[in-house]
Amino acid sequence: MTSTSTERPLKVALLSFAHSHAEAYAPLLAGRPDVELLTCDPDGEAADDDAPRGRRLADLMGVPYVDTYEEAFAWGPDAVVVCSENARHRDLVIAAASAGAHVLCEKPLATTLEDGQAMVDACRASGVFLMMAYPVRFSPEFQTLRRNVEAGVIGDLLAVVGTNNGKIPVGGRSWFVDPELAGGGALFDHVVHVADLVDALTGGDEAETVRAVTNRILHADDPRVRAETGALVTATYGGGAVLTVDSSWSHPDAAPNWGGLTLQAVGSEGVIDIDPFGVHVGGTAGGGEAWLYLGSDLDHAMLDHFIESVRSGTAPQPDGAVGLRTLRLVLDAQESATTGAVVRR
Repeated sequence: MTSTSTERPLKVALLSFAHSHAEAYAPLLAGRPDVELLTCDPDGEAADDDAPRGRRLADLMGVPYVDTYEEAFAWGPDAVVVCSENARHRDLVIAAASAGAHVLCEKPLATTLEDGQAMVDACRASGVFLMMAYPVRFSPEFQTLRRNVEAGVIGDLLAVVGTNNGKIPVGGRSWFVDPELAGGGALFDHVVHVADLVDALTGGDEAETVRAVTNRILHADDPRVRAETGALVTATYGGGAVLTVDSSWSHPDAAPNWGGLTLQAVGSEGVIDIDPFGVHVGGTAGGGEAWLYLGSDLDHAMLDHFIESVRSGTAPQPDGAVGLRTLRLVLDAQESATTGAVVRR
């Protein structure tokens, strides 16, 4: 494991700009006095994206950049943030583990259980942390909900209803609608966030049955879209809780915000609803609808947890095991949607 000192900045390499979240992480990391940032996006120049990638994006963000992953690892990072296409997580995470660097990996963990398990095993063998980029877990709203559920305020947890609906990420990051690189469509992209929250609420319980249906009604006229654009997933857990997730790329392109996530926890003695991205001031600006988000910066909170975990040597959460469990739920949902049958474990 790479040793770190509180007397020097932590060396963090951001690997790939493929995921749009990299554009949020880079300035947050660059702005920390306790972090020295280096970025790398060797596949960016050839990507079929409308938005900038590679050195051009690094220059726009004003962050240090190298052309190859080999250069990034030769720099000797203490930690890396992996923002590549989902199918390319494995190689970068295993390379980071081999280099002794702790890892924050974008969701989902991988596109196959084999890849996900290999990543978890590599990090464990090298003694480095593997954390999943699930920022909603750090929202004050969810933390309050979780405390109340754990304290028994709403009695026994009977059901969780989640929604995660947003704009289709085509154009700016076209790989999101490529099943080979993304693993799937809206189901793969969005269900994992809600699955992570349920994982936290149930203490890591895994679903015993999973049933899902999907469709491609939305954006059916776009030839670039080759995966599901809407999904409904239902899962049952050993403790008796039932999960229902509505996930889709249904938010209009012209909408003033990207979309949103909601969660409802239903107990034997009460119900709690949260809408972590709903706190805003609305109105009009420039001839159109305006949306000014007033909630917490969840990316900032997540990165802060990761950096502090690396410095203190305390394992961060959610970890690779959570990543595997949430990936398994999504893969079971894909199988159910394909076969039309309930997947049982």
